Amino acid sequence: MADKKIGKVTHYYDKIGVAIVGLESDLALGDQITFKRGGEEVGGQVVDSMQIEKAAVDKAKKGDVIGLQVEDPIREGTEIYK
Repeated sequence: MADKKIGKVTHYYDKIGVAIVGLESDLALGDQITFKRGGEEVGGQVVDSMQIEKAAVDKAKKGDVIGLQVEDPIREGTEIYK
């Protein structure tokens, strides 16, 4: 059930499949997330890889900017819910 907004995609690197996300809430490896654009669900996945300043992390907190490995291409401005 995706009901708590945790962040927004600010950039997407298509060659490496990484979304840059500014977090509005905490996020950890293993969390189930959902992607929404314009209020419509456009995908989802389990968080299995994220980095802060190119260093792998298990958890990130509100205010962090992370690199999130995504399974499918994603557009800038897409909101992420947990």
